[in-house]
Amino acid sequence: MPRGDRQDVGVPRRLDPQQTRDLAGVRAAFRAADYTADGVAELLGPVAGAALARNETVPARRACRASAHPAAGLVRLFLLQDTLTIHDVPMLPAAATRLGLIVRDGDEVRARLDVRPHDEDFWVVSDLGSGLDGRVHPVAADHVLGVGGASVSLAELTVRQPVATALDLGTGCGVQALHLSRHAQQVVATDLLPRALDLAAYGAALSGVDLDLRAGDMFAPVAGEQFDLIVSNPPFAIGAGSARTYRDGGLPADDLCRRLVGDAPAFLNPGGYCQLLANWVHRRGQDWRDRVGSWLPAGCDALVVQREVLDPAAYVSLWLHDSGEVAAPDYLQRYERWLEELAAQDAEAIGFGWITLRRVDAEAFHRVLDRPHPMEHPLGPHLAEEFARTAWLRAQQGDLRGARLRVAGDVTQESIGEPGAEDPTRLLLRRADGLRPVRAVDTATAALVGACDGTVPVGVLLNAVATLLETEPAALAAEVLPVLAELVTEGFLSP
Repeated sequence: MPRGDRQDVGVPRRLDPQQTRDLAGVRAAFRAADYTADGVAELLGPVAGAALARNETVPARRACRASAHPAAGLVRLFLLQDTLTIHDVPMLPAAATRLGLIVRDGDEVRARLDVRPHDEDFWVVSDLGSGLDGRVHPVAADHVLGVGGASVSLAELTVRQPVATALDLGTGCGVQALHLSRHAQQVVATDLLPRALDLAAYGAALSGVDLDLRAGDMFAPVAGEQFDLIVSNPPFAIGAGSARTYRDGGLPADDLCRRLVGDAPAFLNPGGYCQLLANWVHRRGQDWRDRVGSWLPAGCDALVVQREVLDPAAYVSLWLHDSGEVAAPDYLQRYERWLEELAAQDAEAIGFGWITLRRVDAEAFHRVLDRPHPMEHPLGPHLAEEFARTAWLRAQQGDLRGARLRVAGDVTQESIGEPGAEDPTRLLLRRADGLRPVRAVDTATAALVGACDGTVPVGVLLNAVATLLETEPAALAAEVLPVLAELVTEGFLSP
């Protein structure tokens, strides 16, 4: 994204007519061979499929040898990076060579690009990865990353409501843009790297999807435009010692993510969402929640969720393995330089998570959470419900006494105490869906939640609980109503 040639800003990228025809022919060959996500899953089975996801090819190769599935040769060629003969993949038209998907030497063929079935009816084109069965090598500076854990996470947390316009900022191989095409009438995808846009164009054509692809840095290619949904899996690596465009934003520390969050509202339509993955520095002596919370704009409701925290050494090792730089002759020197850069930023740890914004023309509501535990997937529908509950709470202007609330069907209560004790020392409410929050509550709040069946106003229930506990209704309301508002936000209670 940053460090781009500004002369290319906003210039659309298009395939020429011959490429379009060639890709249509390759798509037809893939479909005829059932080289699809479902077809590959059927061919490999769960064990070999899981092994391949760990870059272990032996189980997948055995599955291909033992199967008569027509896609077996294509799996070996593109996913296992085997060198084959042209007779192993007779379904591939000559167009695959013209497009640069494969290279042919006599009768031998090998993949030049990773062409991977994804989801139900997409194909994603990216550069060949590093690390299959230990065959590690450093990737190029302009390497275009394929579908990985981060991109899948972003796809699963994206709010999938029908929209007129959507933007994939820093599209890379284009996987987010493909998903957006299912529920957006127009999809704009941008990237600083021309190679990324070329491969995204290939993937879009193979998938039969029309994308508006534009070159440029950050929001420059869409200056003056607004969208109903923006998604971004940006190059958020912090303190990288060597440039890899897919991971290194070229800005100090976590400034790239901070800038994206701050700039996004100007490019959102009212009610529009911006959802992005991010890394942030945990600085000594500063609560990370305060630091990231200071990024959040006044014109947007916001939810920040931290999913993982790594110490500097683990963080650097993760990225150096990801890029194959562990095989570089100067690997140890790169490792040390990166640690020195993080030390200069006073980083005691690095957080990874995601940020969702929704533009509102009202006083904004911000939440910053640490949630390392497993969550339900996909998360997108639950996030949409959470932001809707936030909007409803804002409309109540802080007074829930007239509201009729219903306890969610996935809520359970736990009583914690010493064995044999008559009364619990703690009461916990848990949700099994969405973010799966857990809340400690007192007896009065638990009783009130249990009575919320959607038929009786909260004020009436408060009076009944106050009578039962022999306390003043006004005092109980002052204590419990703010907690009820938080329980609504988290989905324990719904209007």
